[in-house]
Amino acid sequence: MPFKTGDQLTLTIQDIAFGGEGVGHVRLRSDTSADASATQAGDFVVFVPFVLVGEVVEVEITEVKKNFARAKLLRVVQPSPERVAPACRYFAQCGGCQYQHIDYAAQLRLKHKQIADLFQRIGGFEQARIAPVIPCPRPYGYRNRIMIRSQWNKPEQKLNIGFVRGDCGLVEDIEECKIAEPALNEEIRRVRAHPPPKGGIKVVLRVSPENWDVPPDSFFQNNFSLLPQLVETVRGFLRDSGTRHLADLYCGVGFFGIELADAVESFVGVEYDQRAIQSARRNAVARKISNGEFVASAVEAVLPELLKRFSPQATTVLLDPPRKGCWPQTLKMLRETTPAQVIYVSCHPATMARDLNILCGNGVFELACVQPLDMFPQTQHVECVADLRAGRKPCQDARHGFN
Repeated sequence: MPFKTGDQLTLTIQDIAFGGEGVGHVRLRSDTSADASATQAGDFVVFVPFVLVGEVVEVEITEVKKNFARAKLLRVVQPSPERVAPACRYFAQCGGCQYQHIDYAAQLRLKHKQIADLFQRIGGFEQARIAPVIPCPRPYGYRNRIMIRSQWNKPEQKLNIGFVRGDCGLVEDIEECKIAEPALNEEIRRVRAHPPPKGGIKVVLRVSPENWDVPPDSFFQNNFSLLPQLVETVRGFLRDSGTRHLADLYCGVGFFGIELADAVESFVGVEYDQRAIQSARRNAVARKISNGEFVASAVEAVLPELLKRFSPQATTVLLDPPRKGCWPQTLKMLRETTPAQVIYVSCHPATMARDLNILCGNGVFELACVQPLDMFPQTQHVECVADLRAGRKPCQDARHGFN
């Protein structure tokens, strides 16, 4: 190994990897002397957090693997003009944010590049298909749901209440969160004033969406300020397709189906969580939505029936799956039934690109556009909406691992 833990070196940062770590390269020299282990000449990659492209930094190696190492930032020797002072005093200790040191406009450009590179690498998709990232009107104070944890700090003999650090499993004690809505910071102060009885307890703090029925553990988008733009993005793709029916899969409390009800003749929302479906039905009644229904079921169990009831040529399937992406069976069914349009919403571009690669294999679907939205400013995360249209080539599942 060219390095060991604790070694210090100076690097020039050449890229920012998806996930937020800077990428530096160290040129290795070949050593073939009789009394030394042979080392191949080439680049050895070192990953460093909290840096920007072009910066010269001093780092300390914290982890060494066969082909790469990780390091912590010691000092910025030559800063980027896009470096800014973080707004949060816990930044770089708390594990919640990765990009507070980057000017917000530069964050948007960085995320666009990362998504474009990712989609090209995983699916061979043209980078021109990735639209510029839609910015958030509130880069701070936007998050409506957080989870804080308690952990006993033995050296200091006190209970830490806060977020898990990015560099270890310890909890960073915090008094506020700069990306959380002000109401949640009031809740943090309340929890600290009345702390949990011991360590190891998770406390979920949430600002409930106005006029929406949402069970405590059910999903809802965590950024209210950019939510209207997310809906309009999906609505624009839906209207552009000209379809008349919508199958809203992984529908949760019915948000997309209800918001888009006026854009289609009919819709069906499908969700495995029965409590969420009950809430979806109440939400539809409260808004006097009468052209849709909600079904409590696994997506795979009802999708074939839905696409028989609604002509595939007149149907859009909306996918908003968990971060892990869609089940292979769901993708297989979509390739076989080929609805006119698939709109895929995801906060995890890597699993999204993987699933789109499967759907677009052999031209069954074609990727028209990916619209990223910065639902998570100051962090590595980003929401994406993809518009897929049915292609002209028939499905040949054997070529894509389906049996």
